[in-house]
Amino acid sequence: MNATARTTGGNAYNFGFLDEYAKKEVRRAILKAIAIPGYQVPYASREMPMGRGFGTGGLQLTLSLIGPDEVVKVIDQGSDDSVNAVNLRQFIEMTCPGISTTSKTVESTLIQSRHRIPEQPLTGQQIIVLQVPYPDPLVVVEPSEDKRKIMHGEADYSRLLVKLYEDIVKFDEITISHRYPTRINGHYVIDPSPIPRWDVPKLHHSAALILFGAGREKKIYAVPPYTRAEPLAFSDVPFRVEDFRDPAGRHRACGRCGCTTSFLDEFVSDSGSKSYQCSDSDWCDEQLQQLVVCEEKTA
Repeated sequence: MNATARTTGGNAYNFGFLDEYAKKEVRRAILKAIAIPGYQVPYASREMPMGRGFGTGGLQLTLSLIGPDEVVKVIDQGSDDSVNAVNLRQFIEMTCPGISTTSKTVESTLIQSRHRIPEQPLTGQQIIVLQVPYPDPLVVVEPSEDKRKIMHGEADYSRLLVKLYEDIVKFDEITISHRYPTRINGHYVIDPSPIPRWDVPKLHHSAALILFGAGREKKIYAVPPYTRAEPLAFSDVPFRVEDFRDPAGRHRACGRCGCTTSFLDEFVSDSGSKSYQCSDSDWCDEQLQQLVVCEEKTA
């Protein structure tokens, strides 16, 4: 079967920038990754007009999946307006004429993200693509890729557990703040990209398909909908998320919208005072809008 290039009205690029053969290969790798949850599927990562490490892997997945009627949301560490998110969004708009972009999670059908999963629960009609710098969690304990493949195949993660145990002995807790190793469907342990621990529980039985793309390392893996995702931990030292409680034991509130249930970014002023704000800009806007509506009703 021949792959036919699709160009649109004066656009010199194929729709989605990648040629159709490249898209086919990426889609085949995605199907295999879905069939074997957590398994790292190798693929021929293409050269993109941006440096590796700036989201080329996730971008190739997005461009291979995107359709003419897609509604795309691009975020970077929760923000729609950061430099990386804006550049990737503009590139997608330029090479995929006819698609729509949005800053609202509920309106999107395809989400490309760096370092965050949105606070708004995702649905079965959505796909989220996460950009991954280093896909293999075993790289911190085993430098040889050949040996890591054997360890993954045998589900041998004893050395990784020893590293977590050493953290507990030295610091009284597991100190991994992001890229927390997570076992998928009872077998493969993945690096869930540099999302904070706050987002790791969102992988468990997610209604949305979660895809991971590592362009520099040329790997694709997936967490299919409603799949078990269990962060590595011990029975006497359970996994825990970031603690945003104040000295009185109350969860700190966002200084902009007042939300007390979201992941917060900490800001330190020149005077040394600290303030907090929702990391997810769309969630913060939604909570602020609800707050304004409530105030208008009570006025």
